[in-house]
Amino acid sequence: MQNPNEDTEWNDALRRHGILPQKEGEVTEDQLITMVEETVQRKTTGLNVVKAYEDMTLDELEELEDEEDERVLLQYRQQRIAEIQKVQQASKFGDVREISAQDYVDEVNKAGKGIWVVLHLYKSGYPCHNIPLCTLVNQYLSQLAKKFPCTKFLKSVSTTCIPNYPDKHLPTIFVYFEEDMKKQFVGPLAYGGMNLKVDELEWMLAEAGAVKTELEDDPRKKHKIQDFMTSSLRQAVSRDSDSDVDDDN
Repeated sequence: MQNPNEDTEWNDALRRHGILPQKEGEVTEDQLITMVEETVQRKTTGLNVVKAYEDMTLDELEELEDEEDERVLLQYRQQRIAEIQKVQQASKFGDVREISAQDYVDEVNKAGKGIWVVLHLYKSGYPCHNIPLCTLVNQYLSQLAKKFPCTKFLKSVSTTCIPNYPDKHLPTIFVYFEEDMKKQFVGPLAYGGMNLKVDELEWMLAEAGAVKTELEDDPRKKHKIQDFMTSSLRQAVSRDSDSDVDDDN
């Protein structure tokens, strides 16, 4: 009878078919393939370790966590850099540009894909009664243009841009996006008159979609409450003063 432990071609064939047991310390082809696949899988999943988690010491686990945290932080940093670069590329405005009727098509209709445009029609000379509010809006728009450089802010003397445009409609703000008018604010009442605040104008433009504000609530509500409290305080002080005068008499 042939010795099953001998290294012969016949015995090797029997071992491959599972008829004879493998020699002690020998690795089968299937076992070798399995080990290679497990190693590759660990490396591709970022583990790059031979040990299983349950076989690691606390120090080894902490070291692995540190490497994973560093990888996540690096990935986040690269993502933030890409986002900042994207914003910087889009931030190409930052001021309020004066335009004429001839500039309208290029500056508004051909502003570009994804560009919001805010156009303010105003007047700066008498006898227009709305000049103070037009001046105030221009001041606020200059501040907002610096704050939101991705939005194109424009201004034009009303009758220069639109002949015979009525003064009673001033100030007027048109909001455009990709050639379409999305919103318009026409006349003093649309702004609340000279009581207008810059954060209120920011909120109005944000509601129209022209800017991305960090304001969480409509500031006009807050200002109304403050105005009411101030008015009530003044009335109380006035009543106290009148009472003091009556006591002196």
